[in-house]
Amino acid sequence: MKRLWAPWRMEYILDEHKHEGCLFCDVSKKKGDRTNRSRDRRNLILHRGKHSFVILNKYPYNSGHLMVIPYFHTSTFDGLSDEVLFDLIKNVDMSVNILRDVLRPDGFNMGLNFGKVAGAGMESHMHIHVVPRWTGDTDSMPIIAETRVMPEHLKKTYNKLLKAFDR
Repeated sequence: MKRLWAPWRMEYILDEHKHEGCLFCDVSKKKGDRTNRSRDRRNLILHRGKHSFVILNKYPYNSGHLMVIPYFHTSTFDGLSDEVLFDLIKNVDMSVNILRDVLRPDGFNMGLNFGKVAGAGMESHMHIHVVPRWTGDTDSMPIIAETRVMPEHLKKTYNKLLKAFDR
């Protein structure tokens, strides 16, 4: 029998539903600078833009799965100015380019889920998922064993991507 090691899953299992308030607002509260890098590292924040930030998904669908999130708390595009929307999309574009350079995926899934019925796990604060994909990265594991196989540890992926976002 083969074993899969996914150490971050236990944290997810034990901490599920324990966060009060908005997780995205809480992790983004303090604007990051070089002196506050350890807090951003702990929260997996890769980049802070003027109106949005980029964060590695702590419970990813695939290696390199990140999210681009506006600082402004809204469940949809409601209330986002043109300037915020532009910053959001520019950070999605930058993220795709960095993921392409660093991880060399064959393609991407990108998406928004507005509302629980649409699959939103964090429905109160909108965010855009950017998920790198490789040919053959999915097999029958998610369907048969309800298990995702992650080829690289989350912290290793974070460190790779952080170097590129810092450029």
